[in-house]
Amino acid sequence: MKFTLSGLKRSLAAALFTLVIVGCGPASPASEEMQPVTETAAATASTPAEDSRQPAAESIRIGALVPLSAPGSVVGGEAMRDAMIIAAEEINANGGILGRPLELIVVDSEGLPERGAAVTERLITQDGVVAIAGGYHSSVGVVAKEVAHDYDVPIVFANTWNDTITSVQYPQVFRIAPISSEVSAVDVNFMQWLRDEAGARLEKVVLLTENTDYGIPAAEDTARLLGEAGIDSVTFGVDIGTQDFAGIIERIRAEEPDLIMSLATGEASYNFAQQSADAGLGPQDVPTMCDHVALESDAFWTNVPDGNYCFVRRIGLPPQLYNDAAHAFLAAYEARTGKEGAESYAFAAYDAVRIIAQAINEAGTAEAQAVIAALEETTYEGALGTITFPVNSSNPPEEAGVDPKWWHQFPDPAVTVVQYQREGEDSVGAAVVFPPSYQTGEPVIVGR
Repeated sequence: MKFTLSGLKRSLAAALFTLVIVGCGPASPASEEMQPVTETAAATASTPAEDSRQPAAESIRIGALVPLSAPGSVVGGEAMRDAMIIAAEEINANGGILGRPLELIVVDSEGLPERGAAVTERLITQDGVVAIAGGYHSSVGVVAKEVAHDYDVPIVFANTWNDTITSVQYPQVFRIAPISSEVSAVDVNFMQWLRDEAGARLEKVVLLTENTDYGIPAAEDTARLLGEAGIDSVTFGVDIGTQDFAGIIERIRAEEPDLIMSLATGEASYNFAQQSADAGLGPQDVPTMCDHVALESDAFWTNVPDGNYCFVRRIGLPPQLYNDAAHAFLAAYEARTGKEGAESYAFAAYDAVRIIAQAINEAGTAEAQAVIAALEETTYEGALGTITFPVNSSNPPEEAGVDPKWWHQFPDPAVTVVQYQREGEDSVGAAVVFPPSYQTGEPVIVGR
């Protein structure tokens, strides 16, 4: 389901707001620490203009696109925002970009396509960003990519999985998040492994999905692959931000599932998991794959006190394989947030800002085409590992012999499944149960 931009651009009123994180760099008078977050009034702009870019003596602006209000995944957006601030602080502490301070402009997509399109356009036409990082919800990514393409501004997506985001092969669009269809394949491989190797009964799976550009294709891919594996499935769709799942839960009960998989994001994911538990269909009653926002341990246990034994998909290398960059980021993130560990999308958001900064430095300019060329050729050593974009204008999909979805796509994001096995435990310490090559513990299969 692709969201069209027709009628959206320049249609929202001037009530939007932008959070501005002003970086500290050698050229900044407040060079000792980041200036505080401020709110500025927003005004819609009608056309892009070259003079909206920053003069040479001023900061270089990068946009940060995250959900900070419901119905978006607020806890996910806050984690990404904090990670991007850390990246900006580090960049500025090391001389900025091209000797100029980085200014990070943070906008709230609310997880809604129309809002995401409007604030992305505002970043470009009014705030004068030279590139954009972030993106949590695929529905926002699907429309934001169109805005970036229209205005010829590079964008590096950190957590938007929809296949079409890269398969359209826009020069401006890069992604370090995984591809939805590839993640679905991992999910089904895990379920097959539970059945064939771990001894779980697995004849029917219920998929609870949000009706978005994330949930719909993910459910379709998962259902198709389950069918190929000889496992029946039933899909129930809900709107993003749904709070009351009572009716859906009773319909799920009637299906007598062997496993329940949630493809609902944000607070809706928490609501579904706990309401299922209250009805006797929760993670302690029926094997359950919770959405990856369950990695926000504090928020998860606060909202889902009966969430023990949830399986959770985690993107990125397991902690035992963290490199020096990951350890350094983790220390900074824990110090800033007070959390134990960092979520996969926090790692990705951090890397998204830093890879843009590296590309600008490598290009020697913030001009869009030069930055895009640098991104295509870059090798970035980051918290997620070594990031490259091998399928690009010099090696297009048809020549590389791959599907168009691999265009400007980081090909190697690790995907593991962890399981909470103690109430209140942090996701970083949770047992990695799949794949076997990363396994640190055996899965607990409830109801067996």
